[in-house]
Amino acid sequence: MKVKQVVLTALNITPESILQLQDIQPQLILVFASMAHFNANFFSNTLLNSMPHAQWLGCSTAGEISASGVTDNTAIFTAIHFEHPDFKIAIAPLINMKQTAIAGQTLGKALNHIDLKNILVFGQGVDINGSALIDGIKAIVNDKVIISGGLAGDAGRFTRTFTLSNDGISDQSIVAIGFYGEHIQLSVGYFGGWQAFGSARQVSRYDNNILYELDGKPALDLYKNYLGDYAKELPASGLLFPFSMMTPERKTMGIIRTLLGINESEGSLTLAGDVIENGYLQLMLASTEALVSGAETAANLIKNEKELDTTGLAILISGVGRKLLMGGRVDEEVEAVGEVFGAELLLAGFYANGEIGPYLNTSDSKLHNQTMTITYLSEK
Repeated sequence: MKVKQVVLTALNITPESILQLQDIQPQLILVFASMAHFNANFFSNTLLNSMPHAQWLGCSTAGEISASGVTDNTAIFTAIHFEHPDFKIAIAPLINMKQTAIAGQTLGKALNHIDLKNILVFGQGVDINGSALIDGIKAIVNDKVIISGGLAGDAGRFTRTFTLSNDGISDQSIVAIGFYGEHIQLSVGYFGGWQAFGSARQVSRYDNNILYELDGKPALDLYKNYLGDYAKELPASGLLFPFSMMTPERKTMGIIRTLLGINESEGSLTLAGDVIENGYLQLMLASTEALVSGAETAANLIKNEKELDTTGLAILISGVGRKLLMGGRVDEEVEAVGEVFGAELLLAGFYANGEIGPYLNTSDSKLHNQTMTITYLSEK
């Protein structure tokens, strides 16, 4: 396996600016770029025409991650050449959030095979139910298939996001890669670093990922009361105060839910993924030090599992709320991952509206929010 990366700041991407990626004859090129790049004229046509024999896959971001650290308004191109290119691309339309599970099933059907081992998926970051996406895929594929990836970002605006494939750019498509056989291997680690505070409130009325009531009271009203002055900046300020999910027995599940939007007339909150019936939610907060430590923990979970190959690639997908909270110190969580993995291992990734990865020490993938989720890709 060979990897090569180019980081560009100019909006006017030309074939010449990414020409050096051809050196390794890539079969797959991952693209994580700002909204400005995705909105630029001819962005996708320039890419696809420059190396038409490669598969292109990626999405818009709330910040880009590369070997250089964290940047904004850049485009990160990471080319991969496999000795055994045992992968397949799938694309599914998603017109509205209620169709998310169906879109997941479409991906699952396109990728399903007896040798399928892993799926890396990038979904649109708004008007989507991340939990339903994963459930749709899992309804089709073997339960041992590990699913990882994330939901596209738009710099924390939560209005419009994009995905990229060889079909071009779309704001209503989910893209995924299926990896098959034993040669290409993925390992996934995640961790948050957030701490719960305040009272746990029971979910008393909801519809999938739309939360209407907590303890029989309008969810939005309770949320605003907790946030105080931050309530004036909703929904953006909600990224700083995600929820910890708890079972009906009030046991912490290790899953975080973040806010995607609010509905003033209904008094409801739209979350990035489903909540559970009669479960509890508790607000969370964090410090920069805790989030950096969480990123380091995610990296160590992978390093402790297997010996790392410096020709591999670490794909880092971190929640946008982490970036907003850490501000000018956001590079520290990527640096912490780099210190665990070593300087020779290439990093690529983005800040997302949701992260996807296995739950605890199982192969059962879930939607996570405000975590650092790392997918380590290698070949043997």
